[in-house]
Amino acid sequence: MRQVVRFAATPAGRVAYAVTGSGPPLLCLPGWVSHLGLMWEVPEHRRFVEALSRHHTVIRFDRIGCGLSDRERTDFSLEFELATLKALTGHLGLDRFALFGTCESGPVAAAFAAAQPDTLTSLILYGTCARGSDLAPGDVRRSVLGMVRAHWGLGSRVLADIWFPAATPELSDMFARMQRAAATAETAAALLEMFYRFDVTDVLPEVRVPTLVAHRRGSRAVRFELGRELAALIPEAQLAALDGRMQPIYAQDPEAGAATIAEFLGVPTTPLTPPAPATTPLTPSPTPPASETTPRAAVGTRPGRVPLTAREFQVADLIADGLTNAEIGRQLGVSARTVDAHVEHVRTKLGVRARAQIAVWARQNA
Repeated sequence: MRQVVRFAATPAGRVAYAVTGSGPPLLCLPGWVSHLGLMWEVPEHRRFVEALSRHHTVIRFDRIGCGLSDRERTDFSLEFELATLKALTGHLGLDRFALFGTCESGPVAAAFAAAQPDTLTSLILYGTCARGSDLAPGDVRRSVLGMVRAHWGLGSRVLADIWFPAATPELSDMFARMQRAAATAETAAALLEMFYRFDVTDVLPEVRVPTLVAHRRGSRAVRFELGRELAALIPEAQLAALDGRMQPIYAQDPEAGAATIAEFLGVPTTPLTPPAPATTPLTPSPTPPASETTPRAAVGTRPGRVPLTAREFQVADLIADGLTNAEIGRQLGVSARTVDAHVEHVRTKLGVRARAQIAVWARQNA
């Protein structure tokens, strides 16, 4: 897909936004800091947006003070965020839409939903919490803010380590550079301080739109129990637990995150029923290693069965159990790189992209 950036005039300044895909509108609020241009160059982020855009008109924007939007900003409050959001939706002519808030924008999205219930078809909150003060003890919050203001280069790397634990050096460096390009040190610190001040506990029971709360089980930036509490405070909200430790929803298995949102929004998905038997014999696969020579349940000989090897079935089953590639490798006694290869083979043979689809197929064919 091609991204075209446009601008909306608001009382607070110009807001840069981008629109991709077609279908019902899905308005995505930015996280802490963002940059539409740089984020589009991140393959994982782009795959996540493209997956959502298959069935929705996805609208993303940079908040005032960040990225390609006007950088001048002095008001760092929930009211300012809500006013900007209202001005943008008015510019776009959105009467009814789904709203997606992530991390710092989660409380903003929840407050908007409580105040404008007739405007939203649904609400998705990811990796966020009801009270920003719960993110860390007071002395830790003050230390982080002081580091960002005093040395933005060091501060950006520390935050990259919190948001992307155990990530490759390339991914951590990318996120650190994006932070510094997206906002000045003072703006970044002011936005983070604003997040720490947010408290939407009282308005959450007033949310009356269908709501999905999604959260990483192992997130260091926003602990899972904070997401669970958030879901409990919103009437009839659904809670979806995603595997992994990296905070951004696009950073780890972006297709699975997009599939979780799409399923909640009622998007029809391609059935994962194995294909019908071919009318001509399948080309035999190369002989697998000795540990995989005995196919599970005569794989490849039963009508309609996708020809996975026994080891590939093991990997699919463990994915369905919620294990990461590293955990699968430890359980099977193989390297993570070997597991990565098995997962890619399974994806290719099943004709799917998301781990969630592999999990569903594994359960259906157990």
